[in-house]
Parts: sequence; C-alpha cells; structure tokens
Amino acid sequence: MTAWTDTRAAGAALPGDEPQGTAQVLAGRDRRLGAGLLVGGALGLLAAFVLAVEKFRLLTEADYVPTCSINPVLSCGSVMSSPQAEVFGFPNPLLGLIGFTAVLVVGAALTGGAALPSWFWAGLQLGVVAGVIFVHWLIEASLYRIGALCPYCVVVWVVVIALFTAVTARNLTAVAHRLPPAIQPVVAALHRRQTIVVTVWLLGIAALITVRFWTFWSTTLG
Repeated sequence: MTAWTDTRAAGAALPGDEPQGTAQVLAGRDRRLGAGLLVGGALGLLAAFVLAVEKFRLLTEADYVPTCSINPVLSCGSVMSSPQAEVFGFPNPLLGLIGFTAVLVVGAALTGGAALPSWFWAGLQLGVVAGVIFVHWLIEASLYRIGALCPYCVVVWVVVIALFTAVTARNLTAVAHRLPPAIQPVVAALHRRQTIVVTVWLLGIAALITVRFWTFWSTTLG
C-alpha cells in the first residue's frame, strides 16, 4: 500500500488511471523537462561550439595552444590531436553542435506546451542512449589511452549524463502503467531521485579520474 501511494504521489502512470489524467500529468512534467532540456542543450551547445573553434584553430595555426590546455592532465590539445577526437572521420564537436541544437529545439517545443508523439520520444531515447554510450567510450579513451582531460569535454559528459537520466525517467514514467506492479515504485523513485542518480554517477567518474591521475594530483597539490 505504501509503495502504491508513493507511486501515485510521484505522478506515475498506473493501471486504472484515466488516460486524460495521465496525459495532464505527463504534460506538466514535459514542460518542466523542456526547461531542463533548454538549459542542458544551451550548456552542451556552448561547450561544443568552443571545442569546434579550438579544433579549427588547432588545425589552421601550427603554434596554437588551446585555451583549455592548462597542464599535462588538463590538456585539450592532447585530446583534440588524438584519433578518438575524429572517430567518425570528422571532429567530434560537430556531433555536439547538431545534437545539442536538436535538444534545444525539443526543449523549446516542450516548454511551449507541445505534445510530442510516442515515436518521437522513442527516437529521443535512442539518441540519448547513443550519446551516453559514446560519452563513456570517450571517458575511457581520455583516462586510459590518451592520458589527458579536456575541460570542455567534461562539461559535455555532465550534460549528456543528465539528459540521459531525465529523458529515460520521463519515458519510463510514461509507460509505467504497462510494467509489472513491482517495478512501478522503482520507476517513480527514479523520477523523484534523478538528481541523486546523476550525482552518484558523476562522483563515480570523478573517483576514476582521481585514481587515474593520483600521482599528478598529489605531486601538484603536495
């Protein structure tokens, strides 16, 4: 009974809910999600734009040192010059420019009250899944193959993880009434605790970074 009550308080779509009521709940949540997508899309687009400019200058100016090349670890130049920076045959920031622009457009539509069809949400889910997988591949490459971090890239990592969590929580909530009753409270808890999920996720990545570059940090700070 407690789990059922908690789930309803979180506004999850449950068996027996009237379709109209469910639609109203989702519409309100989608507007709030839209505001989050606007913020995340803007931050991601800004980081991608700066990365694109830095990459262009690095390619056209032989002696150019990127603004985010601060020390041997925080070194955009090392990351941008690696094969992983052009994994599809063109600079990765171009993917960010396209992807985050799309996120901004979706965020603006949701904030304005647009009701997007289920196939669109499925496509957006595939997009954020692909994005978060790609980001973690880049994290692994930065830590264990390139041996350097790009601060602007880290901003992109954070934004993509937050977007993935928000979109996934929304989509699971939308189909919660089709899921087994035992799973519905988990979906509701995920929706309520998105900030905690993202925080723990990012702390895990921060721990990997700390361990990987511990010798440098301890020498520099010590």
